[in-house]
Amino acid sequence: MTAAKPSQAAKPPQVEKSPKSPRRAVAAADRTRQPTEVRRRLIVEAAVPLIAERGYASVGVRDVAAAAGVSVGTVTYHFGSVQEILSEAMVLHIERYYAELDEAAEQATSGAEALRLLVDALFTEDTDRHWRMWFDYWNAGEQGTDEAFSGGQARRYESWHQQIRALAERGVADGEFGSDDLDGFTVRFAALADGLALQRLRQAPPLSTEDARRHLNRLIETELGRRSPG
Repeated sequence: MTAAKPSQAAKPPQVEKSPKSPRRAVAAADRTRQPTEVRRRLIVEAAVPLIAERGYASVGVRDVAAAAGVSVGTVTYHFGSVQEILSEAMVLHIERYYAELDEAAEQATSGAEALRLLVDALFTEDTDRHWRMWFDYWNAGEQGTDEAFSGGQARRYESWHQQIRALAERGVADGEFGSDDLDGFTVRFAALADGLALQRLRQAPPLSTEDARRHLNRLIETELGRRSPG
């Protein structure tokens, strides 16, 4: 009798491998998931120099996304509009700008010196960028109907007025100034600073930083003067 040959094990069917789909490039900021606030801050930080250099009206979502190194979808996920980005960018810029002014004022030996340092810091060759952003912020508020944006603007102006008034009050408390209308002085100082800044940016008529400072210092001398001894 012939021995039966052992049956060969059946080979598993060959499964045809599907070609791998190419991997899409992922932005550096998306490779590591970051908290929402960190991502928002990254986008706002990137928007500040864009707005300063080009102006708010010339900056779009794609520009901000490219500068931040994220996708357009990431920007639109975190922000409802370019105006919202502008609002936060301006808040960030203003807080930094006036924090430096506060620090200088705190180191001043008197209220009069602190107010003078404020005037000097408002008009330098480097502050034109600040003033461009400030007026962009102002104009955006006039054109938009976003209540949160308007509320943020109101708080910025209120904070600015409080800073001016605090320095004038310090001068009065130190016996350097005399005034019965610090609220009025604050309004006029802020208005003159805005007006001089706009004239300087337009240069119509021409205005130097030295002349802008001189006009503000003249207002301080006229409105607050020096308290007579005794």
